Amino acid sequence: MSSRRFGSQSLVRLLGHWQQDTSRTPLWRQLADALRLLILDGRLALDTRLPGERELALTLAVSRTTVSSALAHLRDEGYLESRHGSGSRVILPDSRTPPTRANASAALDLSTAALGAGPEIHQAYTHALTAITQHLTQTGYDQLGLLALRDAIAARYTSRGLPTRPEEVMVVNGAVSGLALVLRMFTGPGDRVVVDHPTYPLAIAAIQGASCRPVGVSLPQTGWDIDGFAATLAQTAPRLAYLMPDFHNPTGRCMDATSREAIAAIAAHVRTTLVVDETMVDLWFDAPPPPPLASFCPNGNVITLGSAGKSFWGGLRLGWVRAPARTIAALAQTRDTLDLGSPLLEQLATLWLIENGDTFLPARREMLRERRDRCAALLREHFPEWRFQMPEGGLSYWVELPDMLATQLATRAEAAGIHLGTGTRFGLSGSFDRYLRMPFSLETAELESALMRIKPLWLALNKSGRAFKRPFV
Repeated sequence: MSSRRFGSQSLVRLLGHWQQDTSRTPLWRQLADALRLLILDGRLALDTRLPGERELALTLAVSRTTVSSALAHLRDEGYLESRHGSGSRVILPDSRTPPTRANASAALDLSTAALGAGPEIHQAYTHALTAITQHLTQTGYDQLGLLALRDAIAARYTSRGLPTRPEEVMVVNGAVSGLALVLRMFTGPGDRVVVDHPTYPLAIAAIQGASCRPVGVSLPQTGWDIDGFAATLAQTAPRLAYLMPDFHNPTGRCMDATSREAIAAIAAHVRTTLVVDETMVDLWFDAPPPPPLASFCPNGNVITLGSAGKSFWGGLRLGWVRAPARTIAALAQTRDTLDLGSPLLEQLATLWLIENGDTFLPARREMLRERRDRCAALLREHFPEWRFQMPEGGLSYWVELPDMLATQLATRAEAAGIHLGTGTRFGLSGSFDRYLRMPFSLETAELESALMRIKPLWLALNKSGRAFKRPFV
């Protein structure tokens, strides 16, 4: 497999503000820590080939010795492999349990916004094991998904104000898988895809993985920039626009009905297909969101993505696509080149969860509300320099720091065994280095422990006492 070469300018943008002039940490070590962070959170993919030492030193405006020492340190740790004349490529340490974010057991993970399984997951699988018996005489291959599950998903959309039939639903292996399938059918290399800015990192990865160009529309302080969205569609002629109107990741905001109607009308006017990600739709605190964005678009140029991951449990790895029946039929043909359908046991478990959601989702929302409020109290007490708004739903805060310090704080936290989600993961070209996504999905004691370990790192980093002139919300 050939390595993908990462350009020096692209790498510099990803590194963000990695260098701290006042730090006693040697410059080469700061660079090594910043590069390791990119590898651990997946922004530097495995087998990526880095620029040469001379080129990287020139672009970073540091000495070649600094670059050489940083790369040598990462080679010693097992994160790079170098060959004479071929540069350095990204690898992972050769051990039984590589120290990645997914399995670093000793680390506290504040980079992932997700909940563990509740007791209802065991009930769902117990039911599914019984229900699967009647399906064992069949092949188990079904590209559209179990009819009973599609019928239940369609009924959910109908009850929310979007009349839907089972033939307008396809079950897929998670919302990101659904997005990748849509990109495969609708786009080609070089096509533009408009996104909120910031937005969900795996959506950016899926768009770039399809060799498309994400084009960001910046989110204002509140709500969505409707005029900016219209101008961007008119100026860039994108093939798709990807939006997350329901408790947007990472900001937690919810698009109101008036904005949904305006967005739908703009997209219909310029004939741009909207891909609407509803993975957070069940995680509301004060009131459920308005009707689905697709309900404001009668001509049908909206594709809606749903998921069981946030509502129920990420381990289900099950999602769905809701679109006009003709689009679903075309997606099924495109899916032939990817897989033969979704696991039947997970579909049966998800069917049970959807049918019984009203018995446990209210308690799940109340638990998240309490954790949100407790997290806010901790942030206000221990990090008064940070600003944030109370999210209307979802799993995290979008925290603004008083300066572009997110990358530096994350590298220090990584060394202390705490994974942080820097704002740069949610932006294009290294944007949002003054932001952190702070999940409140952890149990309160675990979250407080993590924040107390971060506090001295932040105080040491923010020695100048930088703070906002206006208070946070």
